[in-house]
Amino acid sequence: MTLDLCQWTAEQLGAAYASGDLSPVEATKAALEAIDVHDDLRAFAYVDQEGALKQATLSEQRWVDGRALGPLDGVPASIKDLFLTRDMPTLRGSRRTDPAQLWDTDSPAAAALRANGLVLLGKTTTSELGWKGVTDNPVDGITRNPWDPTLTAGGSSGGSGVAVRAGMGAVSVATDAAGSARIPAAFCGVVGFKPTHGRIPMHPPSVLGTLAHAGPMARSVADVAALTDVLSARDHRDPSWTPTIGDPAAPVRIAFSPALGRVDVQPEIAALVAETVASLAEAGLRVEEADPSFPDPASAFDVLWSVGVAHIVRRYGGTAPLDPGLQTLIERAVRYETADYLDAQSELAALGVAMGEFHTRYDILLTPTVPIEPFAAGHDVPPDSGMTDWPQWTPFTYPFNMSRQPALSVPIGLTARGLPAGIQIIGPRYADSAVLAVGALIEKLRPAIDYPQEDA
Repeated sequence: MTLDLCQWTAEQLGAAYASGDLSPVEATKAALEAIDVHDDLRAFAYVDQEGALKQATLSEQRWVDGRALGPLDGVPASIKDLFLTRDMPTLRGSRRTDPAQLWDTDSPAAAALRANGLVLLGKTTTSELGWKGVTDNPVDGITRNPWDPTLTAGGSSGGSGVAVRAGMGAVSVATDAAGSARIPAAFCGVVGFKPTHGRIPMHPPSVLGTLAHAGPMARSVADVAALTDVLSARDHRDPSWTPTIGDPAAPVRIAFSPALGRVDVQPEIAALVAETVASLAEAGLRVEEADPSFPDPASAFDVLWSVGVAHIVRRYGGTAPLDPGLQTLIERAVRYETADYLDAQSELAALGVAMGEFHTRYDILLTPTVPIEPFAAGHDVPPDSGMTDWPQWTPFTYPFNMSRQPALSVPIGLTARGLPAGIQIIGPRYADSAVLAVGALIEKLRPAIDYPQEDA
């Protein structure tokens, strides 16, 4: 491989294009080669090699002519196989999606990538219909962790996390309705962001409502911020879209909750997070240990998630076999009544109020992203853990989908087994820039995680 994109951020690629030291065609060829070399990781559901090279050639000419569409013009990118993308199938990892239909619509995310000149390499893998926190499905098989292929990459945006970490492009557009960008970010050692709900427009609308977000992923906080700006352009098809609102003053009051008062965190993960928090304090930020102290929202989340995902399956119809865990979830959903759903919506609103009050006292909340290391691939929960449902092992992520807040996962180091860990940075609604600023500082303070490309 002549060019290792693992060593390049999107920001660096743009600078190299501008100086003439590198071309979008060279970068795109390197990304396509990486996709081929790492095919066993199953990061991609669909690759458009011919289309990507055509896009890269056009971008190269724009840079030569001084007509670049922006700093990300020509940057190799991917998009999760849940987003409608013109001329590419969106199968969503399900045999219940008809691949023969006409694919002639761009989602707002795909349209924004094209409008800014990014090179669309293809579609990244997801769990079936994005229903769980790991990535495997009946169409594409099991997506594997680039640090250790016997382990899960997390999910449901595991394909995006793997693609970004293993140099199969510089950035990716994922989704995050319960941690789907942040979980693989932590497990794969990259950056994953869930902006304030409504900042990035989405279409078609998700039946998961305010839980559903688009989730930019990249290898640096600066790249995630730049991709968020690209994706945040107004699109009339999403009535919940909210223009970027000026953030409050720079964060000065930071709360650190090591366990949200109830989570059992693996000691190595806890130590890496604590070391990161200590480095912020040493850098002069005011950090206090404090829990938001909201009631465990697991039951309410299960109602909202089960009913929503079951409705997605009914909408697709068909009789093709489903992921067994998804079938179990549907069977559980039918037991819930309208009152259960309305009660869950009330709890969702109450959580938003509680976190709003918490942020009158603290500008930022820090937690671990995921309390455990990646576990064996092909399993929904860690084997022999006694757990029955995937949200049980990711209790730090989904509450902040319920509260609609911006939340960012940043890699902070490796465990003794050489596996990545992440810290989660949460801010009040619309304080996206403040969250990204703290993430950038953590990125600066913590040692870089060097991905051993030759061992992937």
